Order: sequence, then C-alpha cells, then structure tokens
Amino acid sequence: MSRDEQRSVNDQQSREESSLALAQIVFIGRTYEEYMSMFQLTDQELAGKHILDCPGGACSFSSQARKRGARPVAADIVYQFDTNELNAKGLQDIEHTMKQMQAAQGAYVWDRFGSIQGLKEERLRAITDCVADMRQYPGGYTAAVLPELPFADEQFDLTLSAHFLFTYADRLNVEFHVQTLLEMLRVTRHEVRVFPTVDLSGKRYEYMDELKLLLEKRGYIVSEVKTSYEFQRNAHTMLRIQKMSQ
Repeated sequence: MSRDEQRSVNDQQSREESSLALAQIVFIGRTYEEYMSMFQLTDQELAGKHILDCPGGACSFSSQARKRGARPVAADIVYQFDTNELNAKGLQDIEHTMKQMQAAQGAYVWDRFGSIQGLKEERLRAITDCVADMRQYPGGYTAAVLPELPFADEQFDLTLSAHFLFTYADRLNVEFHVQTLLEMLRVTRHEVRVFPTVDLSGKRYEYMDELKLLLEKRGYIVSEVKTSYEFQRNAHTMLRIQKMSQ
C-alpha cells in the first residue's frame, strides 16, 4: 500500500471514530435567559467579566453575554468536533428529545415554556445563537475533558456549570465531582456556580453535605441558593462556591 493510500485509510478510520464518538453525545443547550435565572445573574454583573461556561454545550450564554460586554469562554468535550457536524447533530437531538418529552411532561414545570413546542423553539434559538457565535468567535470555544481544564490559574472571574455535575450523579463518582470542582476553582478568581443541585430524578445530590464540608475546610464559602428557575421539578437550587479572599 502506498503512503497516500495508507493516509486515506487512516483518514477514513479517523472519520469513522469521530462519527461514533459524536453519535454518543447529546448537543442541546439552554438560552441566555435561562442562564440568568439559573444562576441569579444580571446583565450589569457580567459586563467586562471573564466568564467560563463549562460544559458549554449548545448554550447561547456565550453568544449573548459577549454582546453585553462580557468576555466569555465555553469549554466542552464536544468542541473537538466540526461546527457543521455539531449543528446537524444538535438539530437531530432536539427533534428526538421533543418526542421523548411527550411521555415525561409530568416531570417538568411548564410555566416558562408553555408547551413542548415552546420548549422546542427555545432549544432551537439556543443552538442557532451558539453555532453562529462558534463560527464568528472560534477561539471562544475550547475542547476540554474534565476534570482537567486547559486554562491558567484564576483566568476567569466567574465559572458557571449547568446540568452536568450533580445531574449525572449516577454516572460521575464523588472523586470526579471533587476533582472537577477544585479544577474549576483553580481557574476562577471569584466564584463558581453549579446548577442544579439535584440528579435526574430530582433528588438532592447524595454527598452534598460532605462535599460542602470538604470545600469549607479548604477555605471556600459554600452555600445552596434557591433560584427563580425551575423546569425539571425540584431543580431550582444552585451551589455557590466563593473564594474568601474576594
């Protein structure tokens, strides 16, 4: 086999491996407005701030925060993939998720969206804004595999983490939670906010008290704060971790 033929085979294998990995992820995100409610933020608080959204997914937070004078960076393992591929996968995921929602409507509070169609429109708005921003500001989207982050110490004023850590408590062990939070705190100057504090069943994270105690012993100010956002029932509280020196 010639060198060119071998390169072609290797390229094909890489594409197949990439497609397999991409098929395993779900590329859906929340809107800027949802973030503001989830994390109890105002536009004024964001202006001029360096903010990390991790994992950023298909959320429109970076896009809209940038327009309001913030300096956002989104980090997520999915950003290793091509933007066009992510867009196509995200649109498929939205369609699939909306079909699943038909049988699970009782597990959600519909005041914000009104209906499954209303939810679909918001998810489409989020991914549309996100993909447009990824194309315009590719440097604002960094591929990262937690619990490690490719950023400098205290690079960000604020780190936000939505619908990941405690949401998937059945798949992510305590050690992973601790390592990830400490890594987020390493790259953050002021505070880290995590939403929600419950798992997919709506149950408060099993090891929350132990986790809070561990962080407090390391000198952080830790609190559970009720927010104005609730879509998944009982998912209306964020974990706020502040650095004492700030």
